[in-house]
Parts: sequence; C-alpha cells; structure tokens
Amino acid sequence: MKTKIPFNYILKFLGIFCVLYFGTQAMIAFSAPGGKMHIPFVEKYLDYVSWIKLSLIRVPAFILGLFGIATHEEPGFLLRINGGRGVIVAYSCVGYGVYSFWTAFVAANKGTLRKKILWIVGGVLALWFINMIRIMLFLVAINKGWPMPLGLDHHTWFNIVAYLLIFLMIIWYDRSEKNKKAAAIINPVTPK
Repeated sequence: MKTKIPFNYILKFLGIFCVLYFGTQAMIAFSAPGGKMHIPFVEKYLDYVSWIKLSLIRVPAFILGLFGIATHEEPGFLLRINGGRGVIVAYSCVGYGVYSFWTAFVAANKGTLRKKILWIVGGVLALWFINMIRIMLFLVAINKGWPMPLGLDHHTWFNIVAYLLIFLMIIWYDRSEKNKKAAAIINPVTPK
C-alpha cells in the first residue's frame, strides 16, 4: 500500500508559515526606531508586535495586582515588582513563532473559512494566554528566588508547553474534521 505524500499541504503550510514568521520579523525591523529599515508609518500604525508585548506586560500586572502583588511598567517593555526585580518582554518573548506555526497549520488544512478563523483566533489566544502565565510566573519566581525546574530556562519551558498545546489542538482540530465527515456520511444532506 502506497502512502500519498501531501505535497500541496506541505507547500501551503510552509508558505503561510514563512510569510507570517518572516513577515513579523520584517515588521519588527520596519518599526524599530533608529534601525536601518525603520518606517515611521509602520511604527506608528502597524506595530502589532509592540501591542502584543504591551498586552504581555499589562495583563500580568493586572492579575498580579488582584493577588496583592504591586508592579509597575518601565520603559523598554519592562515589568517590575515594586521594590524588586523585573522582566523585559523582548521580541523573543512574544511567541510569534508558535502563533505562525498554529496559524499555518489551520490555514493549510481543510475546513470552512469560518471554522479556520475561529480555530486560528482560539489557538492564538490560548498560546498568548500560556505566554502571559509564563511571564507572570517568571516574574514571581525571580523575585522569590525560585529555581527553574530541571534547570531549563523559561523560554525552553514556554516552547515545551506551547508545542504540547499545539499538538493537543491539532488532534482536536483533526477530530472535529473527522466528526464532520462521519456526520455527513450518517446524515447526508438531501436536496429539497
């Protein structure tokens, strides 16, 4: 029995991933003040990476405040516990690699446009949520002197958890597509 290699899917996935991933890197370069490729319009109106970075500072600050942990924001995308240490949310902290991977997977797959949009948005929000939790926990950990589990840094832990989540979402997505096909076989749509 021959296994058919899905070249179209692979090409579509890689193309979408590259556009998103390298497009985000270009957007970072275009919006960086003082950079060789800086475009003021892009910095002012299209810098979505900085919006994500701000959300990864302000939401953890709000949640920590609910638990009585006072923080403040400093220039350079830094969140600091009052009187303590802080974390800088750098470009490598945003998670655009995992967002790009998930979006490319869904966009290259089968499904209606509505389904793809819902799964892309839901998946990116789930990945953003675990990233926000990571930043919040890391900030508390460095202030309490907690060591990183197994000696791995927080970026490695984020990647492990993020790709585990993506793996689970892929299974869930594939099952939803198989369930849709099974329902169509059991209850075929008949014209009226």
